[in-house]
This record gives sequence, structure tokens and C-alpha cells, in this order.
Amino acid sequence: MEKIELEILGLSSSQTATGSFALVLGEIGGKRRLPIIIGMFEAQAIAMEIENIVPNRPMTHDLFKSFSEKFEFNLTEIFISDLKEGVFYAKIRCNRNGEEFEIDSRPSDAVAIGLRFGVPIYTNENILEYAGITMEEEEGQTEITNLTGGTQKKEVEKEQASLGDKIKEASREELNQMLAEAIKREEYERAAAIRDELNKRN
Repeated sequence: MEKIELEILGLSSSQTATGSFALVLGEIGGKRRLPIIIGMFEAQAIAMEIENIVPNRPMTHDLFKSFSEKFEFNLTEIFISDLKEGVFYAKIRCNRNGEEFEIDSRPSDAVAIGLRFGVPIYTNENILEYAGITMEEEEGQTEITNLTGGTQKKEVEKEQASLGDKIKEASREELNQMLAEAIKREEYERAAAIRDELNKRN
């Protein structure tokens, strides 16, 4: 199946899980977005590399790069390969002396490592078709949230009930309206949760 290249559009803090973030990947040359929920540590590792912040001591992902240099293998690409029961899977594709091999990884770690090597990120049409969110209009790039003191977090209106309960109780029509509103406001993590609920009901 043909690969589709993605770019990092940004990180936004999760509205449903404390300490979680939505990594927003965008289809290059297209309007589809792929939000992936990741942890605080991985989000920080991604944000630090994007903002060119060098830590005092090497982080785990920096250590991986040091290993690769020591043992003389190169990364060629990151491939978000599968989605099972709401969980994304990725492969780190490498080359050593002309021999190609893959390493299984979480997408968050794979992206953090891939950034350090400057390699492209890919997925396939099946994943984008099932889990992607289509933007009707370009509304600018999502900001990198201030995990490293960079930019301000978006202020999001507090809700009385939890998002999870609201989603489960909503009708399909209401879910579609909520999805459209979440996309309009660039609340990718919220949109991903609504998308998953709609997919369950298909």
C-alpha cells in the first residue's frame, strides 16, 4: 500500500486525561489530521527537539541516537503502521551496511527519535481513512504547548460533565455536531475521542 507522508503540526494538552497530550500529525499536501494521544515525557521530548533545546544530560531518545552512531546504523523513516482497538503502532526503519530492518515502537517514541535523525514520518491510507480528521479549511498550525516554556497553552472552557460521559450519551447527530465544533476549534484530542465513538457505532 502506498505510503503517505506526515508532518508534525503541534502538540495540545489533553482535556480528558491529566498529563496526556495530543500529537497532531498532518498529511503533507492534504487536509487530513491524525491526532495521537501521548504521555507527558514523550511530548516533552518532541517539544524540546522541535524548539532546539539541548538538555543538560541526554534523554532516552538522545541515547538511542548515540547507540546508532556507535554501532553504525542509520534511521531511514518512521512508519505508523497499524491501529488496533484505538492503539497506534509504529516501526522505526533502519539501515546498516545496506541491510534494512525494523524496530517496533510506540508512535510517540518513534516520532521523538525520528526528529533527532531528521527522517520522514509515514502512514498508510487505511489508518488515515479510519482515524484521520479532515479539516475543511486551513486555520493555521497548532501551537507547541509550553512543555519547555515556549508558547502559551490554549484556554479551553471547562465542562460540567466529563467528555467521556457526554460522548457515550450523545446521539450520532449530536456526535457529528460535536466533532465539527472540535475540529473548528482545533481541539484534536477531543475530536479523536468523538471520532473513536462514531467508529464504534458503525
